[in-house]
Amino acid sequence: MMMTGPGGDPVTRGVFSLEVRWILPGSLDLAVAEWFAAFPSEAESREDAYLLQPDMAGLSVKSRARQALQVKAFGGSPGTLDLHGRVHGRLQYWRKWSFPFRPVGPGWSSPDGWTRVRKQRRTSRFSLSRGRITQSAAGRAGAPRCAAELTAIQARHQDWWSLGLEATGPRDRLRPVLDATAAFVFARRLPPGVNLLLQDSLSYAEWLRQPLCITPCG
Repeated sequence: MMMTGPGGDPVTRGVFSLEVRWILPGSLDLAVAEWFAAFPSEAESREDAYLLQPDMAGLSVKSRARQALQVKAFGGSPGTLDLHGRVHGRLQYWRKWSFPFRPVGPGWSSPDGWTRVRKQRRTSRFSLSRGRITQSAAGRAGAPRCAAELTAIQARHQDWWSLGLEATGPRDRLRPVLDATAAFVFARRLPPGVNLLLQDSLSYAEWLRQPLCITPCG
């Protein structure tokens, strides 16, 4: 792999984030997609590859669409998001660095230690201004923002789907924008039978290190 920035220097800017994510087995249900369609969003389809071996405790490393190498360092958890028992998830602080990246040869398609994940994602972006949430990423530079992501996933020949919130900006302002976005998004009730539980709330790297079995593993 090669990582270079302008003039050959690595891009080393770090970004703070506060995230909560749920990953559930099975294909993305039409009712969930229709629920999320109430929010203006952008569509994206890409393939990421996650480095699982060796296991680097507290670090998540992935190739993003074969164009960037992303390194995330876990920064602890401020607790859980709990909206009246309907939505219960684990909050995680991260610091993220991205480096321009391109494979050195065709063997990158399935290198040892990496696992590929195909994603079809819709992302809705929110800003917090004067205590009010708006459905737009516009705002002052450096202001806190939050993205809501609904993603259909294929990994190891199995279908999964994910719903997540990711707040970015100054660390001391991440929790307010995530809480406000969560309250706004989940004010619309999820479809019947859809439960976002603490046991399904984890990062992609944590999820991929578990046995991926939709039916009980025998």
